[in-house]
Amino acid sequence: MKAQACKPCAEGTYSLGTGVRFDEWDELPHGFANVAANLELDDGFSDVVENCTTSTWVPLGDYIASNTDECTATLMYAVSLKQSGTVSFEYIYPDSSIVFEFFVQNDQCQPTVEESRWMRTTEKGWEFHSVELSRGNNVLYWRTTAFSVWSKVPKPVLVRNIGITGVAYTSECFPCKPGTFAAAAGSSSCQLCPANSFSSKGATACQPCEPTAYAEPGSASCKVRPPCTDKDYFYTHTACDANGETQLMFKWAEPKICSEVLPHAAQLPPSGLKTRCPPCNPGFYKSNSSSCEPCPYGSYSNGSGCIHCPAGTEPVLGLEYKWWNVLPPNMETTVLSGVNFEYKGMAGWEVAGDYIYTAAGASDNDFMILTLLVPGFSPPQSALEDGDGKEVARITFVFETVCSVSCELYFMVGINSRTNTPVETWTGPRGKQSYTYVVEKNATTSFTWAFQRTRYREAGRRYTSDVAKLYSVNVTNVLGGVASFCRRCASAGGPCAPCPPGHTLDHSTGSCQPCPPGTFLRGRPPDGPPACQPCGPGTRSNQIRSLCYSDCTFSLALPGRTLHYDFSALSASTAFTSGPSFTSKGLKYFHHFNISLCGNHGRKAASCTDNVTDARLPDEGGSGRVVTSHVCQAIVVPSDVVGHRAAVSSQPVSLADRLLGVTVSSALDGVAAPPELFPPAGPELPDIVFFFRSSEVTQSCAGGRATTIRLRCDPLRPGTGGLAVPSKCPEGTCDGCVFHLLWATAEGCPRCSANHFRAIVGACQGGVQVGGSAGTAGTAGARCHGGQRLPPPRVRPCRSAEFWLKVGVSVGTCVAVLLAALAAYFWKKNRKLEYKYSRLVLNAAAKESELPAPDSCAIMEGEDGEDELIFTSKKSLLGKIRCLATKRTPDGFDSVPLKPSSGGTDLEL
Repeated sequence: MKAQACKPCAEGTYSLGTGVRFDEWDELPHGFANVAANLELDDGFSDVVENCTTSTWVPLGDYIASNTDECTATLMYAVSLKQSGTVSFEYIYPDSSIVFEFFVQNDQCQPTVEESRWMRTTEKGWEFHSVELSRGNNVLYWRTTAFSVWSKVPKPVLVRNIGITGVAYTSECFPCKPGTFAAAAGSSSCQLCPANSFSSKGATACQPCEPTAYAEPGSASCKVRPPCTDKDYFYTHTACDANGETQLMFKWAEPKICSEVLPHAAQLPPSGLKTRCPPCNPGFYKSNSSSCEPCPYGSYSNGSGCIHCPAGTEPVLGLEYKWWNVLPPNMETTVLSGVNFEYKGMAGWEVAGDYIYTAAGASDNDFMILTLLVPGFSPPQSALEDGDGKEVARITFVFETVCSVSCELYFMVGINSRTNTPVETWTGPRGKQSYTYVVEKNATTSFTWAFQRTRYREAGRRYTSDVAKLYSVNVTNVLGGVASFCRRCASAGGPCAPCPPGHTLDHSTGSCQPCPPGTFLRGRPPDGPPACQPCGPGTRSNQIRSLCYSDCTFSLALPGRTLHYDFSALSASTAFTSGPSFTSKGLKYFHHFNISLCGNHGRKAASCTDNVTDARLPDEGGSGRVVTSHVCQAIVVPSDVVGHRAAVSSQPVSLADRLLGVTVSSALDGVAAPPELFPPAGPELPDIVFFFRSSEVTQSCAGGRATTIRLRCDPLRPGTGGLAVPSKCPEGTCDGCVFHLLWATAEGCPRCSANHFRAIVGACQGGVQVGGSAGTAGTAGARCHGGQRLPPPRVRPCRSAEFWLKVGVSVGTCVAVLLAALAAYFWKKNRKLEYKYSRLVLNAAAKESELPAPDSCAIMEGEDGEDELIFTSKKSLLGKIRCLATKRTPDGFDSVPLKPSSGGTDLEL
């Protein structure tokens, strides 16, 4: 500063000029902040909110590691740049179950490098990442969020060697850290000390260790060599010599850190024991130099000699390794350090005759890597022509793990030298067993086995006896492969020609015969020749007889009727999201299902994507790994959780590659769909169940996954409706192998027909009556959708009820008036007759005391009839009627019977 000039740093120190570097992570460097948060504190779903204060980035010496739980951990660093500069760092991002982002914000909290925010996963050690920074204040963020939805703890993200330029012109030099040195002046970095040497802080050179001590590269001190044990050496076999013999060799594990001269130290066993060489692998033969060479095309071998395929047969190409005298030329092995994740120039697997096994590494937490590279595949022509031929090839291997602690064996697959995708993991000791993986893409493919004895770093080698063994590896349809046997083919007297899809070979005639309708032929079963298999219920075979599919129609016979279904509206790929689900820390994620139910002649149209493994922005045109099938599932973390402009989709899996059948039964072909998982709300139509099976074999699902989709009629849910998972199994599966889904929609109802309608008669209004039809009530047939429309209403003239009511009231009134008039008339007439009769009775009584006289007492008309009447007795109504009915004489007088006084006969007047 005094001279205002730049001077070179002295030996043992270094300077970045205008920058700073952070390469020591024994503790969190000054200026860094570590923040942990729970993103789902007030979502209303989680009952208990976990504490995330301890879920932070952890310094581990040479690097800093992220969290692995469901909290969000953020590592921050604020810096003010005097001029434009850069930030660079190295990172390892091996697991897509963690969302890892790096971004920069200015002092207004606005992002400045959005295009580099989402980091891509790494597979081959440390990767370098650099971002330009603007002048002024910059805040750097390294943020991780994990979601272990499959009950597996993800691997952490590692970051080291963070460098920032453009800070200011430095006024001092920094001393080299212990284990490094700077031999020349003006150094911008320090170099690591080599193995078996050490250095202190600010060293200009490294000091060698004593013969009784050792040191790893970059060590600050030496360690005393322990006495050698049987865990410090391993055995291998040499290549076969001209006599067909191999030698058993013992070697010290590298780097050698033990001493065999100490008391009670183990000695290296003598080498050189000769044994007969194992035969060559199938498809190879021994040459004059005793090496194994591949048989030419058109021949096969069991390992002893090549034999030409007989007429009418063809070789079955592949690769089969079951004898391990030397490492095959298309295999390579190495060791990945479990400390700094750098590759070491040493072999991780060694051949042992009957098997290949993991050798001793430099540390027990090293990864022992074995890779098999296949240039491509040549599947049969029938598989290429089959539009649904998902299987291009398959790899089958037999393995075993012998472990005393929680060792792990990983199997990974890489396509076109890109990302190695973990396929399966085995933890702990595993007995001898077989595993098969189906290859779905014809490309250059690498198969990798990685074995780690323990995750924890400890001094020395304690678990060298924990090993993984591969007994055999068999890959089918390998491009340029060899044959171990020949199979019959359709020759017709000439060269072999493969049978077209859906055809079988008639061994008696050597010709191809098509499968009958209603059957299909899919590939070649491993246990015998291909055979046509019948299609399941509710399905039909495609034109080339290579698969069975549903044409989106279904008929159901019920007592007295037949219901017809049409699922054409559900033939397109339909996406559903179930959830949300929550991890132990309250992180919200969803299960995303994509379903291609039927139609399209059996072609799979549902796809799920992993956009974490190859995360890119939408405008970059990139996409991650895509899984296509009839039914697939992925884990989706909403954009509001991860802060991304779109949701993050991860871990896509295929749940359905082949349709087994469509039926109302609860089981089909060994796949059960228990109806109690989705109890109906009431007596309804039976559910239509689609049964699927997936060809992907996993550790827990030896027979592959299966899926049942229960289609339920719900007229209140038009369109695609909704998807539901069992309440007991919120992830859609109770055992991880069979998935159960309920799809409720109006499209799941039968099509309407004439049997679904009944005639109804409407009310008569305004002289018009409307008649129509309605669904039959009280029967299952009332629940229908689409199909035949309701008949048009029928209109006819009518007289309304008001008209007939008026007529009835009028008629009733007239009858009542008439009856009242008749009653008054007859009452008046009855009064007169009673009066006349009373007078006759009185007159007769008065004349009883007089002399007899003629019995005539008639009363002439015109006499006074208004005299007072005296009634001796009151007549009843019946009596009155009888009197009214008395016969009148022709002269106009009423006849009245009188009793004569002399007691003679009655006289009629």
